[in-house]
Amino acid sequence: MMIMRLLNGRTRPADVVILPVAWVIFLAIGTTLAAAAEKFEKLAVYLEQNVQDKDAEIKFDIIAGTSGLSELRVVSPDGRVVVDFKSPRSTHGLRHFTLESPEPRNDGKLQADFPEGNYKISGTTMKGEALSGEAALSHRFPPVAKLSYPAEDATGVPTKGLRVKWAPVKDVDAIAVLLEHEPTGHEVRAVLPGSATTFAVPDGILLEGETYKLAVGTVAKSGNRSVSEIGFSTVKRK
Repeated sequence: MMIMRLLNGRTRPADVVILPVAWVIFLAIGTTLAAAAEKFEKLAVYLEQNVQDKDAEIKFDIIAGTSGLSELRVVSPDGRVVVDFKSPRSTHGLRHFTLESPEPRNDGKLQADFPEGNYKISGTTMKGEALSGEAALSHRFPPVAKLSYPAEDATGVPTKGLRVKWAPVKDVDAIAVLLEHEPTGHEVRAVLPGSATTFAVPDGILLEGETYKLAVGTVAKSGNRSVSEIGFSTVKRK
């Protein structure tokens, strides 16, 4: 009983505890093993739909601990192996995995291939240590953010003082904004609170007489996303 009180941090200052040597060794070894145990830093699986393109994809985002992995395996709720990665000849292994499916039409076939439920994820580090965990997948998409400015295919959009606007969206954790200039590959990304309804594009980002793609995505607690995209052109140089 005294050992349990000591481990739980409830020993009084007046208590004197004399532990057998075997107990001291046991506690020391147990503490070392607990500190050295490898764990996944991040495990996530989610669906993303594009409203305009009417397609969807599934994404896995997996980050190991401090060591690289020589093996990674993901088993679906119905028992199928959907990811089976091996790196037998690598010296350091791989630590961060971002895996995406193709983007088929959002007609339910992707959801049938990747059912709802817990996905069991296991890995082996280059040191031979085993990691395991789970990530839950939901098929429910969050509501879509309806853009009000700029309008789709709008022209003459100002390059300074631009504020992207959309209608309020309920029951979402975050709003993700992506502004892209495809000819140069330049991007602006922002993650805003779910209550946000505007995003101010920093001055100096937009060029005159250019076409841009704008995507505003809602993010649910499950991680699932609904993305709305438009294109617009900025005011031409006089």
